[in-house]
Amino acid sequence: MRIRNVKNKQEIMKGSLYFLENAKEYSGSFQSLFPKVQPLYIEIGMGKGKFLLENAKAHPDINFIGIEKQDSIVALALKKIDEEQIDNLRIIRLNALEIDEVFSKEVDRLYLNFSDPWPKVRHHSRRLTSKIFLEKYDRIFKEEPLIYLRTDNEDLFSYSICSLSEYGYVFEAVTLDLHQYDHLITTEYEDKFSANGVLIKGFIARKRK
Repeated sequence: MRIRNVKNKQEIMKGSLYFLENAKEYSGSFQSLFPKVQPLYIEIGMGKGKFLLENAKAHPDINFIGIEKQDSIVALALKKIDEEQIDNLRIIRLNALEIDEVFSKEVDRLYLNFSDPWPKVRHHSRRLTSKIFLEKYDRIFKEEPLIYLRTDNEDLFSYSICSLSEYGYVFEAVTLDLHQYDHLITTEYEDKFSANGVLIKGFIARKRK
């Protein structure tokens, strides 16, 4: 995601009740950050936070954590979230490669929304559905790994289906046109793509123990 630099991003992050510094200190105990122990859903690459915030508001019985590695994007999301009064949402600045150093057997669901497709073959290992990341996800899920994916990129979509299948996932739902379904909570990217007539692909995949 290309984004403008937010000059006061450090002040925004430090001043937000929703931003979590030193996330690794909470490994295995993220539920202590929330008023209630509830299912924990995380989104890697949350963008400006629309999907995460609307889900947290719609589902107060679930705890949500958003992950993003770019300071400016985190700051833009926090500016939006800080306008709300919501206690089941936290934001972490993190490179996804470190995810298994932060979470430990405590995540119930993982969202991968419009992840970087890394189109060059030599970069495929950087895709969030490559074997490198699937092995990391094994260490963060509390029970059976459950991944929800959305993308506009056909190559990433087909790659992800093959990668997860080879790793032992089964697909509970697969669609080439996610927006045929009503009442979806969407991302900023998703709204832009859909407005231009781009079909959104998606799946729900679970790895059985």
